[in-house]
Amino acid sequence: MYAVVARFDVRPGHEERFDALAAWRIGEAAHEPGLVGYAVHRIDGEPQARVFYEIYRDHAAFLEHRANVETKRFGAEHVPYVTGPPRIEFLEVLHSAAGLAR
Repeated sequence: MYAVVARFDVRPGHEERFDALAAWRIGEAAHEPGLVGYAVHRIDGEPQARVFYEIYRDHAAFLEHRANVETKRFGAEHVPYVTGPPRIEFLEVLHSAAGLAR
């Protein structure tokens, strides 16, 4: 299993547009064969912060995700809505429950 967390800081007034773009991206990602889970979260107390939490079967599945057309489209189209590049962290599972580690 391979996981990624990406935090985006959205410009005030652009939340609705960013969220619509994120919803589109999540919908498109649902068809990726190596995807285990993908969610976008709002941080309590930080109304402009968005966190993408992505779980892939393995690193190769993540690389496939990064290479697809929809990811590249999101990468280009989200830029006007955020204050700068996302903070991205790559996660290595140490312990899990509910069958997440395979």
